[in-house]
Order: sequence, then C-alpha cells, then structure tokens
Amino acid sequence: MRSLDIGATGMMAQQLNVDVISNNIANMTTTGFKRQRAAFQDLIYQNLKRPGSTSSDSGTTLPSGLQVGLGVKTGAVYREHGQGTVQMTENELDVAILGRGFFQVDMPNGDTAYTRDGTFQINENGEIVTVQGYTVVPGITVPANTTGIDINAQGEIIATIQGQTAVSNLGQFQMADFVNPVGLDAIGDNFYLETDASGAPVTGTAGDEQFGRLEQGALEQSNVDVVSEITKLITAQRAYEMNSNVISTSDEMLQTVSQLR
Repeated sequence: MRSLDIGATGMMAQQLNVDVISNNIANMTTTGFKRQRAAFQDLIYQNLKRPGSTSSDSGTTLPSGLQVGLGVKTGAVYREHGQGTVQMTENELDVAILGRGFFQVDMPNGDTAYTRDGTFQINENGEIVTVQGYTVVPGITVPANTTGIDINAQGEIIATIQGQTAVSNLGQFQMADFVNPVGLDAIGDNFYLETDASGAPVTGTAGDEQFGRLEQGALEQSNVDVVSEITKLITAQRAYEMNSNVISTSDEMLQTVSQLR
C-alpha cells in the first residue's frame, strides 16, 4: 500500500520540523541568533491517467487525469534574518546592529567570518576581539591607559586616554552585507561564512545606505518568538500523530486483507 510509505515520509518531515523548532527554542537567548523555518515540497506523482490524454476515439481528453501523490520531502531550511530585540547591557564594548549588516571577524585559518553578535572584549594586546579571541575587522588596538571608550552610530571608536585632553579616534568598524544573507553558511559560535548562494560581501560603514546603525552598550537578542514556536511545535506534533495514524490504519487494512478466506 502506498499509504504506508506516504505516512512514513510525513513522519520524517515532521520529525525534521520539530528538530528545527527545538533548535530555535534552544537558542532563544543566544545573542544575534536568527530563527530557522523548514519548507516542504510534495514528492513525485504517479500518473495512472495522465491529464490531457485521449479518453475516446472521438478525440475527447481527460480534464484532470488520475495522479497519486507519493508523500512529502524537505525542500529547504530557511534562516529568517529579521531584527531581534535590543537589550541594554551598559557594557561599553557591547555593540548592537540596528538594521542590516554584519561585523567582520578574522578567523584563525585566514577566512573572514560574519556575525551579528557584538559581544566584544579586549585581549592582552589591547585588540578588540570576539569572545573567542578572534580579531574584529579592521583590527583596532585600544591603548593601555585608556579610561573610557565611546562607539558612535557609525562605528567609530573614540577613546579617552589618561593624561590627554583631546580624545583619540582609534578606528571604525567595517560592516558587510549580502544580496542573499539567507545563503550564508552557519558554522556555529554565531559565525557565518560566505557562499556562492549568498553572493560576495558588500562592505561599508554603519549608517551608510544599506547598513544599519550601531548602538553601544547594547546587544541584539535572538529574533525567536517563543509563542509562535510553541504553536508551531504543537502543530508539528499533531501532524506527526496524524501521519502515524495513517500508517496504523493502513496496517489494519492489510490485516483485514490477510484474514480473508
């Protein structure tokens, strides 16, 4: 019976759906996390009578034909890059992006990674780095006798240095954006890598044209909507149960056939 295999594909699809939803919920407090959404497609159809085929010698044709679907498959898992809520932290090295754009980070293997996580710190050399210790592009060094740091909406780092009346401009964060950010490759640790699907990065400064502005002393939270995810989880659970009922019903029908005398 086709329904056994069809029900199995439905259960597998909903299992993946639950996996995606549970990952969203698990990362509801992850800084800069973007929720994901599974998209499904119907499988190939078995044509018992093809639509438009001749139905008589007089040339009449079948208006709809007879097609039987064979189940469902996962088409893609999209990442939705909507703006997350901004939480004030009062940490002078925490920076949130309000709008489009990513921070650029130099990885140990020479690659450039991209992130929305603005949880920055200063390493032993005075460089502004991520929590993993990776340098934030363009590689800004804060003097040891700095008494205060201000980061404006355009990403300029202004330092107040002990013994100096005038403030010093230490540099400016370089932002990046993509034609298709959904195509970025997530590698964990809140980092993304460029792919052919994302296109080449367009670089610039915060507040210019397509780039959002920056907010010091704040972090962008996950854009996961917990109420929406719980609703999706319940829907996925019910869909899984219904597909399992299809398999149980098909099994009962087969038992009925096997008991015929």
